[in-house]
Formats: sequence, C-alpha cells, structure tokens
Amino acid sequence: MTSDSYFAGGGEVELFERAFQQHLPVMLTGPTGCGKTRFVEHMGSLLGRPVVTVSCHDDITSSDLVGRLLVTGGDVVWNDGPLTRAVKGGAICYLDEVIEARHDSLAVLHSLADHRRALYLDRADEVVQAPESFMLVCSYNPAYRSSLKVLKPSFRQRFVTIAMDYLAPEREADVVVTESGVDRAVATRLVHCANTIRGADEIFHFEPPSTRVLVAAARLIAAGAREIDAVQACVLAPLSTDTAIGDGLRQIATAGLLAGEEPV
Repeated sequence: MTSDSYFAGGGEVELFERAFQQHLPVMLTGPTGCGKTRFVEHMGSLLGRPVVTVSCHDDITSSDLVGRLLVTGGDVVWNDGPLTRAVKGGAICYLDEVIEARHDSLAVLHSLADHRRALYLDRADEVVQAPESFMLVCSYNPAYRSSLKVLKPSFRQRFVTIAMDYLAPEREADVVVTESGVDRAVATRLVHCANTIRGADEIFHFEPPSTRVLVAAARLIAAGAREIDAVQACVLAPLSTDTAIGDGLRQIATAGLLAGEEPV
C-alpha cells in the first residue's frame, strides 16, 4: 500500500491538516504498528511536503539533530543535521519514538514547538526561522510496558496530540487485502486472530501484534504458506521466546483463525 491509499481510522487527517494550517506541532500516540509512520507519510503526500524522518534512540544527541562542526580539507565547516535541513527546507520533520531520546537532546525542540518557531544553532551562531511550510511531528507509544521513560508534561503540552489506535476490524482487513492481495476471507481471519491475541496481552505482557505483521503473514500466505505457519512466523514468534507462552499463544491464534471463519 502506498501513502496515497492510507485508511483513516477517524478524524486524524482533518486534525493534522488544521494543525498544519495553524503552524502547530503534532504529537501522535498509539500502539506500535498502528500506522503512525504511514499516516505521516500520507499527510506529507497530501500536503505536498517532504518528510524527514528521524528514528530516536537513547544515544541520539542534540548535535545529531541540528548538526555539528566538521573538519573538511583543513577547514572547520558546519554540517546541518536532519532537523536543521527540515526546517530550512520547509519539510515535515518526523521524530519517531521521541520518548526514546534523552530529555537534554529534546531541549532543542522547545523553540520550534512554541510561538517562536525558531531553531537556535549555538555552535553555528545562527538562528533559523521556520517557514510556514515547516511542521514538527513526534510520535511514541505511551503504553510501551518495557520502558520506564516518560515525556515531561511541559514538553507534551507544546503539541497537538492525536491519539491513534488499530483500525476497526473491517478497515484493518481492507489494509491487509490492499497490501498483500490475499482473499478477503483470509484477511478477515488474520485480523480476528490478531484481535484475539491483542485481548490476551494483559495476561502475557507483550506488545500486541501490529497491522504490519498481519500484512507480512498475508504476503506469505499469498505465496503459498499455510495460515497457521505464516501466523507463527510473522505474528507469534516475535512476541515471546518463552516456550510456554509460545504454546499458549499458538492455541489462542489457532482458535482466533477458526473463529474468524465466522462472519464478524
């Protein structure tokens, strides 16, 4: 599926457009694999703006974002980072899983995310004023159980927050069909299976299966794999390496596939 075939789950498209028009930064929240990144790509296409994506992690520094001085040919030259390039180019800068970045690294975003809309490059002795076409977008999964990290309220309150979730079953099946080419009945069984497993995540304590892994399983099925084998490889195996949990998940998945044969 390309960004042009994005399946909206609610009013997120209109909210994002209004935020862009009002020069407001956006924070996307929701479970892993619910379509946050695909949504940003879709909005970039819809608004005619390039998207500069930065995958955040705990080693990322402010210099990784804004740039640094480098020695080139005997001279010391400033080299823009992805955030600076996005601001100067009037792009959408998307910080994926921003919660993984250190708080001191995120401090450079404060002036971009308020009324100033400016990026201060202290080492380059430059202030870059964001053009009207620039937009700052961040995302994270607030329910990620294995992380003790939190975003400061003072940071979150700078953003318009758009909460996202998995699509309704019939819409999620549309995505699986569109991206993999499997029959509708297969897609329906896979989605029902996933929702059955998602309902058990409070018991087993794992990240629930995403739409992304359903598409991967569907593509294997389209290539001739058995449904349960595709589900095992793409959906169940990444969830846990514990044998007992794995056996329990396989039983749940098998029941979910069988139940998915009935109309939902």
